[in-house]
Amino acid sequence: MWLFPFREPEFRSRRLAARAAFYLLLGASAIFGVMVGLLLVYSVNMPQMDELERYRPSTTTELLDIHGKVFGSFALERRVVVPYSELPPVLQDAIVSIEDKDFFTNGGLNLMRMVEAAYQDVHSHGKSQGASTLTMQLARNLFLSSEKTYGRKIQEIFLTLQIERHFTKQQIFTLYANQIYLGRGTYGFEAGSEYYFSKHARDLTLPEAALLAALPKGPEEFSPVRHPDRALKRRNLVLSEMVNNHKITESQAEEAKAAPLGLHLEAPANSEAPYFVEEVRRQLEHEYGVDEVHGAGLRVYTTLDLDLQRVANQAVLDGTATYERRHGWKGRLQNVGADLDSYRHPDWTQPLAANAYFHALVTEVAAGKMVVKIGSQQVTMEPADWAWTTHFKATDLVKVGDVVYVKVVTASPNLHVILEQDSGAQASMMAVDNSNGEVLAMVGGRDFALSQFNRATQSERQTGSSFKPYDYTAAFEAGMKPTDTVLDAPASFYTPNGPYTPHNYENDWRGSMTLIDAFAESRNIPALRLADKVGINKVIAVARRFGVTSPLPSFLPVAIGAAGITLEQQVASYSVFPNDGIRIAPHYIRKVAQADGLPLEQKTPEVREVISLDIAREMMILLQAVVQHGTGAAASSMKHALGGKTGTTNSFTDAWFIGFSPSITCGTWIGFDNPSQSLGDKETGAKAALPMWMDFMKVAIADKPNEQFAKPNAPKKQLDVPVAPEDEEQLTPKPAKSDDSDSDDDSDKSAAPAPPPVPAALPPATDAVPNDEAAPKAIPTTSAKPAPAVAVGPPKPVTPHP
Repeated sequence: MWLFPFREPEFRSRRLAARAAFYLLLGASAIFGVMVGLLLVYSVNMPQMDELERYRPSTTTELLDIHGKVFGSFALERRVVVPYSELPPVLQDAIVSIEDKDFFTNGGLNLMRMVEAAYQDVHSHGKSQGASTLTMQLARNLFLSSEKTYGRKIQEIFLTLQIERHFTKQQIFTLYANQIYLGRGTYGFEAGSEYYFSKHARDLTLPEAALLAALPKGPEEFSPVRHPDRALKRRNLVLSEMVNNHKITESQAEEAKAAPLGLHLEAPANSEAPYFVEEVRRQLEHEYGVDEVHGAGLRVYTTLDLDLQRVANQAVLDGTATYERRHGWKGRLQNVGADLDSYRHPDWTQPLAANAYFHALVTEVAAGKMVVKIGSQQVTMEPADWAWTTHFKATDLVKVGDVVYVKVVTASPNLHVILEQDSGAQASMMAVDNSNGEVLAMVGGRDFALSQFNRATQSERQTGSSFKPYDYTAAFEAGMKPTDTVLDAPASFYTPNGPYTPHNYENDWRGSMTLIDAFAESRNIPALRLADKVGINKVIAVARRFGVTSPLPSFLPVAIGAAGITLEQQVASYSVFPNDGIRIAPHYIRKVAQADGLPLEQKTPEVREVISLDIAREMMILLQAVVQHGTGAAASSMKHALGGKTGTTNSFTDAWFIGFSPSITCGTWIGFDNPSQSLGDKETGAKAALPMWMDFMKVAIADKPNEQFAKPNAPKKQLDVPVAPEDEEQLTPKPAKSDDSDSDDDSDKSAAPAPPPVPAALPPATDAVPNDEAAPKAIPTTSAKPAPAVAVGPPKPVTPHP
């Protein structure tokens, strides 16, 4: 009886406890179910670790010249993958100190930082506080987006745990160091080191390593290029964290903090041979596909000789500048208005170096001085720097806001420039190795930053007298000899439009002369007589055998260069003569290797015999005579075995010189993109084009002082390549598009009478090059259809020179 009142409360408490336990278990089950559900939801479509084991990041494809020097690259993401051993301790310490101090001891998650970050996010009503370890950053960068959601964070945690379970800390750090974005298009610390400091990561100093470690937090926000003040503060924070993490001493940190950023930015990719690189890119993409070329880290061993390419670049720039000076100051400068601070010229991305040419912005003008800006640097010019213009006052030449063209005389210690002129004259150059057809150098224009149109491979320009070797080759095949005579006297030729009465440039007549002298002096009437005698269709057939695929309409003025042909085709044709009649198609690539070193299949160049040994050596007599005593006699001062031919068109719109030594064939062209714009009176191939050719060839043959052409009775030149027979089916010409404006003599052209009207079926010339603004980028060139190679002797692959 007395116990009842005391047992009732105990019973009630037990009942309440049971109910509480029930609800607690129910809640725990619900939470567990939710967690399981979330696990299932966020694990759906999550990458498996075997994907990461097979992961191959997009890497940079490198182009190498014949000496093994890297001169260009292609990349979707600029990345150079390196192993853990190539990441120096100073860089590792800097990264770990600022990003994840406990990286080598934690399990991929830092719970304390996560709790702190969650607390901050709740109180700030946002998700701004980060708590990512290196492994979490790696998971996010490899597989997830950068959106700030709790769902993405959960996936990130799951992935982090999997990565930590499957990989060692060294492997994780290596993946992170090769994957992270560091701004300016660079991914990974090796690529970042090469871009910002022009050195390998293994060679980084303490302040350099700290600067790179500062960038993952905000590659653009802390960019040392765009925001050097922010980058400096962030770098110094990294150094302080390294002290706190006991990786460096206070004195080391203070010394490093006192150091400047020390940037030594890498030169822009593909800047030394941009037109050559573009040709290689197009070929590689055609053969292997865009993704493979730009992301598979290929190593492309090209035919370029970087040393000769630099000589060719300078020869073209100096040659056009010399031409511009001959014609005096023209003015007509672009003016950018009053907004000088925001103006940036495309060629300002190039490094300042002696003998380089730049467009500069005039920021201040007085009678005796001109202040111009190139990139971030300003330099003052004095009257001596523009004396060639014959204007003594700078105010007579320019005004503030004008864009002028200058040449760098010295870049350091003091920048010194002189005034030049860019009135729109363009030039191109191409050189090939005679023995194997490898393109050693190519310049497609004066400034790739302004115009990507390749005037060496894409521009079909009237050739003038540089077409005449095809006429004389056809005449020799018809039975004539170099010592035979031809009449240089007034003549009229029948055409569908009536009589055609051409003239020589000098408007005089030499009477009977040998074919050697007629060719060397580039007389028009003898060349037309020969072409008329053998038939213009025979001459065109010869040009087709040489590999000319440009339109060659069947009318007589083509014999003196009225049709347009590319420089590339002309250079390939001329190399046939020193090769004893064998044509090797110009090519740009020796071999292509995958990232693991295994070679990819590569096509061999087309090789064929187009003229006989006897015809080739007879033509060599004529081509050497041009240099010895003809229109190209200026080249005889080089005291070397040389041959070639000048070329000039009516009204001096195009000037050519194409010539060769026993080892190298090189061609040059100069003109305006507008094919109707004249270079000026007397601007012949000998005057405007030959000096550029000589500047290049002097260097190209410098290490071959004793080379000679084959003697008349010497054995035929032997090539370890398959050769197609001479009677191979000819190429079908493209539809005609040239006019019949008479190509004239090329030593000194003045006014020559125009030929009769063109036949109705032949439209006016349409080989005009677009202007810089409209110039297409990478128009495919027309190449000869490869003929089935028939080997002379056992067929062998082309063996490139080492």
